[in-house]
Amino acid sequence: MKRVVLISMLSAGSLALGACAKKAPEELPPPPVDTSVPTSTPTPTPTGPIPGTQAHFENAVNGQNVIYFDTDQYNVDTVDAGALQTQAQYLMQYSNVNATIQGHTDERGTRDYNLALGERRANSAKNYLVGLGVPAARLQTVSYGKEQPVATGSNAQAWAQNRRAATIVIN
Repeated sequence: MKRVVLISMLSAGSLALGACAKKAPEELPPPPVDTSVPTSTPTPTPTGPIPGTQAHFENAVNGQNVIYFDTDQYNVDTVDAGALQTQAQYLMQYSNVNATIQGHTDERGTRDYNLALGERRANSAKNYLVGLGVPAARLQTVSYGKEQPVATGSNAQAWAQNRRAATIVIN
């Protein structure tokens, strides 16, 4: 009797082990795909002007780095206000950039009068920028009076081009 029980147990054990046996798959899985990230990716070389330069500033403000004034005037009109708002946005974005605002006049008037008018124009532009939130410590002014004209000639068109305040990035 013991022999029959032993044979039955061995048979049951063999069947149980046989049921757990794995068959080799018909088809092998695909080889693993290399998903590793390259260790050094080449840094793209920046193109165009470098932020903080005069060229970058002029591109960013669409060439509106100069505002123009009427004869003997130094008030900021609505057109100039738009240009100065664009300049202020740039200067607020790049907080490490400082600027000088140059005041200019046309050739008419005495040297002293033109230096004083150029200073008022530069300060008018500076005060507008400060009013928009640009720290005053980052802005300097200088008056050139009639000493650095952009247009030569003694006519209304040349005078209009020379009555200006130009924002120049310094750093």
